[in-house]
Amino acid sequence: MFYALNKRFEAGTLDIHFQDWKIILNMANFLRRYTELPFLIDLLRSQEVALLDPSNWDDRNDAFFIQQYKKKVQAKGIYALCLAEASETYHHWRVFSSGSGGVCIEFDKRKLIGHTQEVANLVSGAVTYKRIIELNGCGLDNEALPFLKRHVFCDEKEFRLIVANKSTQETFLRIPIALAAIRRITLSPWLPKDVAVSVKAALKQIDGCADLKISHSTLIENEKWKNFATTDA
Repeated sequence: MFYALNKRFEAGTLDIHFQDWKIILNMANFLRRYTELPFLIDLLRSQEVALLDPSNWDDRNDAFFIQQYKKKVQAKGIYALCLAEASETYHHWRVFSSGSGGVCIEFDKRKLIGHTQEVANLVSGAVTYKRIIELNGCGLDNEALPFLKRHVFCDEKEFRLIVANKSTQETFLRIPIALAAIRRITLSPWLPKDVAVSVKAALKQIDGCADLKISHSTLIENEKWKNFATTDA
């Protein structure tokens, strides 16, 4: 939806009706990928990102929907990359990138989707969150299956890249990604400050990464926040 609206805007054919404005205002202009430092280094060096086999996801309901989609479109392999349209939260760090080796890669949404348009069989979209009562008696289109989760996960604000192809299932599928699509990298809030300085310097030594914006999360220790407790009313 985002890519289609953007192309209509660039071509001057987008009539801004209420529904279009509602969609536009609800769209973030970034996508965040919470992962671990080794996978970040691999991405920066190879300029590729790995989409993973979703069959072993922790949310078995979600994994089942993906496998049903795979069957219905008669694919042999299916792969997914999960991102977030939400601002930085403790939940995202703790669940998806816990520990001192965690990182958050923030992509420019428009650039990322644009760069991946040439990948064969790739579809992308925001996840829709539904309650069981909302689906009672409803049939689901095949295209909806990989982008549908239970409402209890709605705080994730997930966005997905999905590839379903005719090749034998592997554990991952690598696709090209341009470093220009990366807006910034944030290092784990649990990483010691002095180590964060060294990690930042090492990352900037990777070819093409000298100008990358790299910061250290202050989510769990922010000096400005702590100062409020020491200031008299």
